[in-house]
Amino acid sequence: MDTPLREPTFLILTALAREPMHGYAIIGEVAALSDGRLSLRPGTLYGALDRLTDAGLVELDREETVDGRLRRYYRLSPSGDATLAAETERLRRNVEAATARLRARSARPLVLRTAGGLA
Repeated sequence: MDTPLREPTFLILTALAREPMHGYAIIGEVAALSDGRLSLRPGTLYGALDRLTDAGLVELDREETVDGRLRRYYRLSPSGDATLAAETERLRRNVEAATARLRARSARPLVLRTAGGLA
């Protein structure tokens, strides 16, 4: 993917970076990664997983039946791993640039301007 990832996509890929997970585990991990700021609904998650699978970023790891229901586990594909690494690096560079600007701004001496000063 050449375009920046949307935050939910980034967090889904991040959740899967450690180990394969089923849908509700991904929902919980995304909530934890975002400090509860992002709460995915099941329909939203499974739509995203379908898109990520179609894009080759996520793969079906395995299926198992739990309490009579099918549980699918997803994992990050090699392409998804590379995409997550590239996006993480892009975000890191953006944070470094913003941090440098904020430090430079706070290091400048305060210049007081008086009313009627030069334009």
